[in-house]
Amino acid sequence: MHLVKQYTLKKEYTFEGKGLHSGKFAHMTVCPAPAGTGIRFFRVDLGEDACVDAVAENVSCSARSTTISNGNVSVSTIEHILSALTGLGVDNSIIKIDSLEVPILDGSARLYMEKMAPDGVQEQDADRRWVEIKEEIVLEDKPSGAYLKVAPSDEPDYQVTIDFNSRVLGVQTVNWNAGVDYVREIAPCRTFCFFHEIVRLASLGLVKGGDVENAIVVVEKPVRKLQLWLMAKTFGQPFLSVTPEGYLSNLKLRFPDECGRHKLLDLMGDLRLSGGFIKGRVVAFKPGHRLNTLAAKKIREKNI
Repeated sequence: MHLVKQYTLKKEYTFEGKGLHSGKFAHMTVCPAPAGTGIRFFRVDLGEDACVDAVAENVSCSARSTTISNGNVSVSTIEHILSALTGLGVDNSIIKIDSLEVPILDGSARLYMEKMAPDGVQEQDADRRWVEIKEEIVLEDKPSGAYLKVAPSDEPDYQVTIDFNSRVLGVQTVNWNAGVDYVREIAPCRTFCFFHEIVRLASLGLVKGGDVENAIVVVEKPVRKLQLWLMAKTFGQPFLSVTPEGYLSNLKLRFPDECGRHKLLDLMGDLRLSGGFIKGRVVAFKPGHRLNTLAAKKIREKNI
């Protein structure tokens, strides 16, 4: 993260799969871009000029994922690819997609890294435009107790604490800075939800593409066989069970605090909507997409 020049990818990378919430299949190509481009999405199914810049003022929805829009052009669930590009140190990229929602893949940024990280990045003939934090910014959600603070710092530094009052997850605190390997320590961490939330989310028209291959399902309370059978039908799985630790379908965590690390992954992606790499100290307690994107907007207000 101590790069002083701008960087882009060395070649194009293609990903495909269903969207977590829409369930719709999408093809997405992540491409190099000229210096100064930033990150820009093109909806190739809507025409060659259907584009939207990945900046906070374009956020149109932050319910369960982050959506950006420009007129009738929208792209949703963008946080994982933005996080991956940030973790790689990519300043400029054009992302072409033929549907509304970015593929969820395995629910993390691991598959992005498996393709892109081995090739490294390409230096460009322009200096990086850091997003510098000149004074502390604090946002709070008093009903939930959540808050997000961004303070001046000489380099990027993130700390995230999650607390869902969960016997399974407990309280998890995770950190990322230049000394932490994003590719190995953050990118593999999958999205998660609670078993009792799934019916409500489905009633809202969400998680149509969710299954036990792309999300960690946390089970707080004992469940009946009928509930597991109904969930198996929802996920299209022949059999579901609950581990002694409280996770659906014999899940093996990639890290003991994988859920906390995923919230950090999300935060890094959402804050990339500030327009670049933040040179600041970020401390977040119980963060979510709404709070994250509001912070990105506030940062841009003070830096444009």
